[in-house]
Amino acid sequence: MFDRLFAYLDSIRARDPAPRSRWEMLLYPGVWALFWHRVAHWLFEAELFFLARLVNHTSRFLTAIDIHPGAKIGRNFFIDHGFSVIGETAVIGHDVTIYQCVTLGGTNPTNGVGGKRHPTIGNNVIIGSGAQVIGPITVGDRARIGANAVVFDDVAEGATMVGFKARSTLVPVETYMREFMPYGTPCNEPCEPDPGRIAALEKQLTEMRAELDSLRKAFPQPAAGSEDETLRSGTQD
Repeated sequence: MFDRLFAYLDSIRARDPAPRSRWEMLLYPGVWALFWHRVAHWLFEAELFFLARLVNHTSRFLTAIDIHPGAKIGRNFFIDHGFSVIGETAVIGHDVTIYQCVTLGGTNPTNGVGGKRHPTIGNNVIIGSGAQVIGPITVGDRARIGANAVVFDDVAEGATMVGFKARSTLVPVETYMREFMPYGTPCNEPCEPDPGRIAALEKQLTEMRAELDSLRKAFPQPAAGSEDETLRSGTQD
């Protein structure tokens, strides 16, 4: 049990550079929302619908994240910050990352008969903050949904979707970044500034200022008044 918990927390740390310990991650609302959803989903599968809903509403009150007990969620699911909604028939794969204010919403069937109304999310998908993924569509593995994008159609594997209505950026799947990119920053440098680099830049700035001062002394500029006198004398001549 603890091995699985530690593996889950380590998967979060691999995607989020902010926490400094596992204990800190235990305060994340997304971690608690997933824990309570596991309980609610177990009750839902046992057809104890009222108790499942009770756990769901308690979790929503405590975490500001609403995950329907019927939603099916894979391993290492991470909701960063929260304020998200996941519908009843949503299916989420493994190692999926969702940022704040995301909706995995459904569509109302015209015949009034409930069925698959919510999206199916593949493995290693990242959904940016404020994105709305609506309807019984499929989002392929390794797809990226940009912030505030609104998606109504199937998303190809590895595609990046942006805009309203969301459209693909047409980045070839075979050349797209396959590993997780925190905050969409395609570099291996740390997110925090390097003190040594800052010191080097400050030294370079000081040297440039000294060089500029020496150039000003070597080539003094004429005062504004003397320049006007020169122009006037030239006109009179």
